[in-house]
Amino acid sequence: MIDFLVIGGGIAGVSAAARLSELGTVTVLEAEDALAYHASGRSAALFEENYGKPSTVDLNKASQAFHAAADVLSPRGLMLVGGADQAALFAADQTAMKLTSITVDEALGMVPILDRRVIDRAAYDPHAWDIDTDRLVQTFARTARGNGAEIATKAEVTALSRIAGGWSVTTRTEIYAARTIVNAAGAWADRIAVMAGIAPLGLTPLRRSMARIPAPGGHDVSGWPMLFGPGEDWYAKPDAGALIVSPAEEDLVEPHDAYADDMVLAEGLARYEANVTEPVTRLLSSWAGLRTFAPDRSLVLGPDPAERSFVWCAGQGGYGMQSSPAASQLLADLVAGRTPELPHETVQALLPARFSGA
Repeated sequence: MIDFLVIGGGIAGVSAAARLSELGTVTVLEAEDALAYHASGRSAALFEENYGKPSTVDLNKASQAFHAAADVLSPRGLMLVGGADQAALFAADQTAMKLTSITVDEALGMVPILDRRVIDRAAYDPHAWDIDTDRLVQTFARTARGNGAEIATKAEVTALSRIAGGWSVTTRTEIYAARTIVNAAGAWADRIAVMAGIAPLGLTPLRRSMARIPAPGGHDVSGWPMLFGPGEDWYAKPDAGALIVSPAEEDLVEPHDAYADDMVLAEGLARYEANVTEPVTRLLSSWAGLRTFAPDRSLVLGPDPAERSFVWCAGQGGYGMQSSPAASQLLADLVAGRTPELPHETVQALLPARFSGA
């Protein structure tokens, strides 16, 4: 019987597998052909420690040393830009993310396509980094395999039931027996819970669309910071010599292999264009991902209060990549009965028990 069967091969599941492989035998089941196919493979992938709820910020801060040691970070920076009609939203974002005010001239010095006829304020933080998502996923996968873990792809779970001493998990080709289930199924996590007879948490998969456009005006965008508008109603980020632009929408959808909504994407591109001097003339590609949140938008980590052999690793939202080192460490600590290094109030804000009153 396997000690830990992890359902889901995104960053949540692979990082959990790496940590749990130090405690016992581990098998990861990924429904798709490869790891990190859905949200994890479609992330904007920025490390900004002040992004998210307080509990997420604590996870981010506790993850930075791992990211640095794994050599998955490269300098990017983060810039907020806006006009007078967005003053309240701008101030709220600047305060929440602890950004430093800069002049419009300074902003234009970094991003020359900004339209000073529209933008009259800017704020910046140099302490934001791109995350090499593939390297991060493979770092965790290599650790897990090095400790004897097995990773199975094309292994969609079709049935899950209790047996003596644990669980029986059926895929299209195999039946597994496991003492503990780790539910890292992303947008499908509530469905896995229901399949197991566990109360769902009310997780909401929210679509976010993205477009890759050519470097505006032929500029070298490699040194530009990530840009976003007040209230995060659009953002833009350099990527492999081009620019990713997103409407930053959060449209509730059913779990599926997400694709961009053309109308939403057009609206987001228009919001981006309203702040720059270079129009969008063509798209190189477009895609979408699902960012799945718990009702309070904090991650859900740890054993279910009604059944401790069913462990949640869900609700990563848009924070999975940057928070994964500390989130997976907390998960392993909780499973092993160790005292976590994170503050007590942070741990309580992440436990699934917060939804049951337990």
